[in-house]
Amino acid sequence: MSIVHPDVVEQEIASEEFVGFEAKTVFAKSADFGKRVGSNRADDINTRALIKKASPSEAFVRNNYFPTMVYQYDVVNCAEINKRLLELTYAERESGVAVNKSNTAELGSWHSATMLHKNPAYQPILTEIDAALGRISDELNYATDQVLKITTMWSIINPPGNGNRAHVHPNSLWSGVYYVQAPENAGKIEFIDPRTVLIMNQPKYETKKKRPRDCWTKVNFKPVPGRMIIFPAWLYHGVDINTSKEKGRAADRIIISFNINQVKR
Repeated sequence: MSIVHPDVVEQEIASEEFVGFEAKTVFAKSADFGKRVGSNRADDINTRALIKKASPSEAFVRNNYFPTMVYQYDVVNCAEINKRLLELTYAERESGVAVNKSNTAELGSWHSATMLHKNPAYQPILTEIDAALGRISDELNYATDQVLKITTMWSIINPPGNGNRAHVHPNSLWSGVYYVQAPENAGKIEFIDPRTVLIMNQPKYETKKKRPRDCWTKVNFKPVPGRMIIFPAWLYHGVDINTSKEKGRAADRIIISFNINQVKR
């Protein structure tokens, strides 16, 4: 496994409400898994930021609590897995089975049924997902008599002109997405700060300066084939419209998505 920061997230100021970011720090394989996307330090959960020292016995200290954890995992040697997933996904669509969830079915987006994890043909990607979930359980000190397991899994094909409406995933602890195919401009996933302060009152920031990371309200990830993003199921998110200029099936944005819960071993 390799864990990396999102070298594909853009720095921009689109409005008073939004600042994205760019980070290119590469993490090591095992011990650093806990350094989640967006973290600058291993102790990011409880950073004591010394802002200004007033005297030898007094300081102005900031403590950060209640982080939103987003994990990113790049599957090594994903080409064969993705090739097989492409075949399975198109075959599933041709079977005529489809549901309408957050996808824009009226514009041509397709969403499979939600029990793909029951199909043995998906075992290679299930093995990768299970490996990531095991590391999350270990890193967060989850109860050892519980294991994180996929409860639902599905595929989505978004041709050009399609995206996914903002939504959450009820009755789950975590959710995830794995990118099978993602041409240029296929549509970023956007995570939105869920805190209610956003609908109450917001401060004004300097428009020509980067907003402090702790004050971001939206974060975008560019889809990369072979990349997996695992995030809290309650975290509001949507997908931008696919504006790819590729031809035919090469223009499709194709993902495997899943929900996760703890189950008794």
